Amino acid sequence: MIGLNHQFSLKNLASKMQISKDDIKKYLPHRKPFLFIDEVVNIDKNNEIHARKMITSNEYFLEGHFPGNPIFPGVIIIEALGQASGILGFVTMDKTPEEGSIYVLAGVDKVRFRKRVRPGDTIDIYSKVLGEKKGIWKFDCRAELKNELVCSAIILCADRKAT
Repeated sequence: MIGLNHQFSLKNLASKMQISKDDIKKYLPHRKPFLFIDEVVNIDKNNEIHARKMITSNEYFLEGHFPGNPIFPGVIIIEALGQASGILGFVTMDKTPEEGSIYVLAGVDKVRFRKRVRPGDTIDIYSKVLGEKKGIWKFDCRAELKNELVCSAIILCADRKAT
């Protein structure tokens, strides 16, 4: 099990932090069409992020997944969970990719899909830091649609040099 080896900077927050749409790009190196976080609702001092992804009918992959019956792919939901976790990791460590660091997906455990997501839906994405050891961060993640569980997973991200 990954333990807490770092003094989290979020403990200094009054209660919540919001990140603007432009600042999302400050914390993530991803860009369209592979940026899957549209909004960060808040990050709280309990080391948890609440983000959102709005699913539009013109997402490039929906044309083939599936023709006439578009469903937002589960692997993209996992990617969104990873991106939210990456933002949380950067904010927690008080650094950005511009400083030469990048969070890469290191593992995904205990994935469960419960509900389909379709164009027009907005999923709420939650990630909570479980711990860190030797630069590997462990996050408890879930995605919800209208307060119903869509997906849950344990995400592992590695903090690495961006070379």
